[in-house]
Amino acid sequence: MKAETYPCPLPGGAAASELALTFVHGRAARVLIAPALFDEANRMRRFSVEVMRRLDGAGIDSFLPDLPGCNESEQNLALVEPEDWRMALEAAARHFKATHVLAIRGGGLLVPPKLPGWHYAPVKGASLIKTMLRARIIAARELGREESAAELMEHGRTSGIELAGWPLSAEMLRQLDQLVPPRRANLVAIDHETVGGSALWLRAEPDEDPAQADALAAVLAMALTA
Repeated sequence: MKAETYPCPLPGGAAASELALTFVHGRAARVLIAPALFDEANRMRRFSVEVMRRLDGAGIDSFLPDLPGCNESEQNLALVEPEDWRMALEAAARHFKATHVLAIRGGGLLVPPKLPGWHYAPVKGASLIKTMLRARIIAARELGREESAAELMEHGRTSGIELAGWPLSAEMLRQLDQLVPPRRANLVAIDHETVGGSALWLRAEPDEDPAQADALAAVLAMALTA
């Protein structure tokens, strides 16, 4: 595994250099990992890398790009919209010559439209927002302050909002609220029951499960090496 960069487009036609974790050795099958979003990305990053490690062992290249405003990116998340993330994934797919995509949770909301592959545990954008709203309301209550989801959303749609430590622009919130997992013949949904065990994105802290990584990588390896 190594860190590489890819040219990520910016609004106005400029480009920035973003990092990607890669297992790339010039093999025929090359899988773009579209990462989970927000706190789920933190909880599932180790899992994502472990799936990549198993794909590498099966003779399959893979790469996990940083999205603008996330991880090591120097872009301001408060200025980022879902379309920027989609363009970043398309740019990474071109740069690393992806043949397939594995989207994890909310990453499936952003996948390049023509790239075949898999979407693990699909989730709506509205559900991601609801989870972050709930976390903010609980934190406010512990500080003796009452907030409501409806009021927070109304404010966020006009002025932006910080949820679970993530500064979201009004446009990010509005667009994300409308995004749903794509239904495409070339994008196969993999439900969590196929992988088994307790859902890693629901755990309080980042965690891993070798059996889950084995199971998900096996689905891809069987299809790509048949």
